[in-house]
Amino acid sequence: MKNQNLNLFTMIKKLILVTAVFFGISSLSAQTAEELKAEQAKKKDSIAAIQGRVNAIQAQLDAMPGWRIGAFGTIGGSISQFNNWFAQGIPNNSSGNIGITINPYANLIQEKYFWRNSANINLSWVKLDNEDDPTDSDEFREAVDVFTVTSLFGYKLTETLAVSTLGEYRTTLLNNFNNPGYLDLGVGATWTPIKDLVVVVHPLNYNFVFSDGATQYESSLGAKVVADYTRKIGAINFKTNLSAFLSYEDADYSNWTWTNSFSYTLWKAIGVGFDFGLRSNKQEAFNFALAQAAAAVPPPAVLPTLETTDNDLQSFWNLGLSYSF
Repeated sequence: MKNQNLNLFTMIKKLILVTAVFFGISSLSAQTAEELKAEQAKKKDSIAAIQGRVNAIQAQLDAMPGWRIGAFGTIGGSISQFNNWFAQGIPNNSSGNIGITINPYANLIQEKYFWRNSANINLSWVKLDNEDDPTDSDEFREAVDVFTVTSLFGYKLTETLAVSTLGEYRTTLLNNFNNPGYLDLGVGATWTPIKDLVVVVHPLNYNFVFSDGATQYESSLGAKVVADYTRKIGAINFKTNLSAFLSYEDADYSNWTWTNSFSYTLWKAIGVGFDFGLRSNKQEAFNFALAQAAAAVPPPAVLPTLETTDNDLQSFWNLGLSYSF
C-alpha cells in the first residue's frame, strides 16, 4: 500500500512538471510571437518612412523641367480547335482572337512652355474557320483598328493656363489607311488644373477629312475640345482621353471619340489590362450605309443620305495581359 501511494505521488509530480513545462513553452512562444509582431510593426513603420522620402524625391524629379517618356499597353488573345464536337453548330473549326493596345507618350515640360506628344494604337484580329466549308476563310480578319497621334504645344501664361496649338491625326492602320483620315489643326487655350489633367479648347480649328473612291466625306471649320488624364498610382496605369470636333458648318460633320486604358501590374512589368472606347461619327455611319447598299442584291430602291442615316454609337473593348514599359 505504501509503495502504491509512493508511485501515485511520483506520477502526480511528473504530471505537474509536464504541465508546468507545457505552459512555460506556450508562454514563451506567445511572448516570442508578440515580440516578433512588435518588431515587424517597427520595420513596417521604417519602410513607410523610407517610401515617403522616396515619394517626396520623385515628386521633386517630376516637377523638374525636361522630358517625360513612357508607354503602357495591353495584349489579349485566345485560340481554340474543335474536332467532331457535335454539340455545337460547327463541329470542326479553329478560332482565334488577338488584340493589342499601346499608349506611348513623350512630353517636354519647361518653365515657360510645354510640348506634349502621345499616341493610341488599338488593333485586334479574329477568325472562325469552318473546316467543313472549303469556301470559309482560315485567315485572321481585322476587328478593331484605331490609330491616333496627338501633338500639343503651349506657351504658359500662368502655371495652369497657356495659349496653344494642336495637331491630331486619326485613321486606321490595317484596313483603309487614310480612308478616311482625320487631321485637326487649330489654336486656342490649354488648361492644366492638376498635374495629370490636360484640357484643350480651340475655338479655331479645321477638320481635314481625307478619303478616296466612292466615299463621301466633308472637311469643315469648327471647334476642337480635348480632355486627357493619364496617371500612374502604384501598380495601376490608366489613361482616359476624350476628343471632340464641333463643326460650325453642319452638326452632321461633328464627331467625338472617348478611349480608356487601364492596367494593373501583378509581377514586374506584367499585369492585367482592360481597354474600351466609344465613338460617334455620322459621316462614318453614312459611308458604311452606302457601302452596304452598294453590295446589296438586289440594290435598294432609295440610297441612304447623310440626313437619313442612323448615327449608331460605336464601341470596342479588349481584356488581356498588360505590359508596362
